[in-house]
Amino acid sequence: MKATPLSNCERRFLLRAIEERKRLDGRQCYDYRNVRISFGVDYGCCIVELGKTRVLAQVSCELVPPKPNRPTEGILFFNLELSPMAAPGFEPGRQTELLVKVNRLIERCLRNSKCIDTESLCVVAGEKVWQIRLDLHLLNHDGNIIDAASIAGIVALCHFRRPDVSVQGEEVTVYTPEERDPVPLSIHHMPICVSFAFFQQGTYLLVDPSEREECVMDGVLVIAMNKHQEICTIQSSGGIMLVKDQVLRCSKITAVKVAEMTELIQKALENDQKARKEGGKFGFAESIPNQKITAFKMESAAVDTNNVEEQAEEIITKADPPSEVLTKPILHTPGTAQIGEGIENSWGDLEESEREEAVEEEDESEAEAFEAQKMETEETSTVEETSTMKESKDEPIVLSDSEEEEVIILEPQEPPKRTRTQTSLKQENTSKKTFNKRRRKKRAAY
Repeated sequence: MKATPLSNCERRFLLRAIEERKRLDGRQCYDYRNVRISFGVDYGCCIVELGKTRVLAQVSCELVPPKPNRPTEGILFFNLELSPMAAPGFEPGRQTELLVKVNRLIERCLRNSKCIDTESLCVVAGEKVWQIRLDLHLLNHDGNIIDAASIAGIVALCHFRRPDVSVQGEEVTVYTPEERDPVPLSIHHMPICVSFAFFQQGTYLLVDPSEREECVMDGVLVIAMNKHQEICTIQSSGGIMLVKDQVLRCSKITAVKVAEMTELIQKALENDQKARKEGGKFGFAESIPNQKITAFKMESAAVDTNNVEEQAEEIITKADPPSEVLTKPILHTPGTAQIGEGIENSWGDLEESEREEAVEEEDESEAEAFEAQKMETEETSTVEETSTMKESKDEPIVLSDSEEEEVIILEPQEPPKRTRTQTSLKQENTSKKTFNKRRRKKRAAY
């Protein structure tokens, strides 16, 4: 991993703070960061938070043939992944030096310490055994990956349940969780790693170094121990020379930290098992603190409703009496008034404009009614004329004269076209309406 480079100023600041026995997060030299354990819905899934460092652990199992040299023992497989999601310096699919070192350390801590009874994983000797696989994923890197990964690994193994099996002759039956309760793994002890960072060739010592402190440290010492004060493994890196007293001092500190961590893990496992038996809510969603925005539930606050009337009377008696303020109404126009201070309204002006518009609308309606009556009278007259002309067409007019008798047929004259006058009147009406509308808009704008 390519660590985040520090400037010379930052490096000097960190080293001087360590010399003065001060840390950036306010901890003492031998203090651990807050450890938080949350379990998933399935058995063997958990997230361990060591400060801001987060590790996700998942345990799975399957039936496989055993190794030829150990036909009666199960198989343990460990895998740690450092993804770019945890830190930008990690590259996916690449075996870095840090990844190889952490993987080997976890294998020595969990496998070589014989914390898991591998013989209990045997189903049929030489044919079928359980293979337990532990996958660790680093979600966020803020220093001390080894401790966080070891805690997450042992917690996931303690929380895991494998399916129950039965053997009848050569037939092996695997039962589902609904048919039979899953079986936990046989774990003898819980080894936990504790890291110590050394500065200035072992002069200064810090427990649980953060990412910034790891960038300026000279070396690190990792001790894996269980609560019985049995050392499972020790690893030193960084090229520093440690004295026997320093190692003994670190081992004593490790014994105290491991005892505290083991008690915390046992309490977390007991709480999760209790919640599952009682049918309560469990899982990552339920483990989110209520103080966050993404909370799924909030605790109901108890409200005391006793002596409400007495408390109300006390509040009223203690309160100051309201000040008597007499306001004089301001009359702007008839029908409107303003009380108190403020901007003068324009209700009266609006009423006057509305009255003018109403008067104009009445005048327009009267003019339209008069024009409609006029048009009706003209139409009736034209209808009468056309009727008389038709009668004259049907009956020819005969003129008698004493001197000369001649028959003269008079043809009726064509009636004048009224359509032009009607359309002109309609155009005048529409022009009047548009003019009035424009006039109203201008008034409203002013």
